[in-house]
Amino acid sequence: MGKPEAIVVGAGISGVMTALHLARRGLQVALIDRWEPGHPRASSTDYNRVYRAIHGRDEFYTKWVRDARLRWLELQEEIGQRLYYECGALILATEGHCHWEDATAETFEKLSVPYYRFSQEELAIRFPQFDASNISYGLYEPEAGMLMAHRSVMAGVELFKRAGGIVLRGKVTTDSQERLHLEGKPLEADLIVVATGPWMSEMFPRTIKPISTIVAINVLYTSTPEGNTQFDQENMPCWIDHGEGSFGMPSVEGHGVKAAVVIPDKIDLDNDERLIKRASIARTRQYIQKRLPALANERIVDSKFNQVIITPDTHFVVDWHPEHSNVLFAGGCSGHLFKHGPVFGDFVAGVGVRDYATADRFKIAGRRKLSPAESPSGR
Repeated sequence: MGKPEAIVVGAGISGVMTALHLARRGLQVALIDRWEPGHPRASSTDYNRVYRAIHGRDEFYTKWVRDARLRWLELQEEIGQRLYYECGALILATEGHCHWEDATAETFEKLSVPYYRFSQEELAIRFPQFDASNISYGLYEPEAGMLMAHRSVMAGVELFKRAGGIVLRGKVTTDSQERLHLEGKPLEADLIVVATGPWMSEMFPRTIKPISTIVAINVLYTSTPEGNTQFDQENMPCWIDHGEGSFGMPSVEGHGVKAAVVIPDKIDLDNDERLIKRASIARTRQYIQKRLPALANERIVDSKFNQVIITPDTHFVVDWHPEHSNVLFAGGCSGHLFKHGPVFGDFVAGVGVRDYATADRFKIAGRRKLSPAESPSGR
């Protein structure tokens, strides 16, 4: 193989979808990762991820993710594997802290996104799995659910290969001028897309690190009760519980009920073990006892350790390196990129071949902390 027209560094959901769309534009594309695609160190690992259009007042992401739903369904049909379960998503609005949820309802009305608003009493009837005693109301989005994360990444890799793409294994580093090298040699291509997730901050200490924070999220899977289907995806939605800093998903394909209490934790990306902390187990058990009391005495059956890169405004990063005109950054997931995958990859590919410029919100410059009411992620 000669010098590729495009190289994508990082085979998580951002890199895989970008590589796929570049290949489908007719480019010769190489996808490079330090490890095998789908490896457990990646931010795109884990069994499943929430898909929902809930983004507060942000119409841009709401439109994007609605488009992404259709594209995920198309990819599912194309690959012939189950990538998406439409079990719905429930956002629980805590009394006194409903600004983001209120804004979401207004956005849904404006964009005609299907949803239902349930009172505390209605929640108890419709979703008896949850103790909603401190909840003001719930927003239920029926055209939402969960994506099978690992399977979706691997499906994207397979489609990329079918489109003529090449997958390579190797460690890409940067020098003091943030020039890219592969195994000590300069990395050369007309276009290089860097989609290395949290590693992007370490690779580009002058450009990306100042606008990023790396946090670790501990996830637990709890067994469903014996003989009880109440917590299966056919009968229970995914949920977001900002008042408790938590989110979760019902059991699917036998994995158990997923619950995460977001307690930001530091991580050494290259040296730390991917094991959850005892403090997180105790805090998550406490949350389950409060919000899902029927699971209080069930056993933990699995756990996952994820890390994400968060920008101050929780917007993604799609922008050119200020000194290297062929290097395009793609990432800054802020915990809500996976579901956007097909749309994000298509957009990045278009920016990469200069069909259009990037959006202002994705530029490196001008980042600022947003209030929870302004933030597209609610953080």
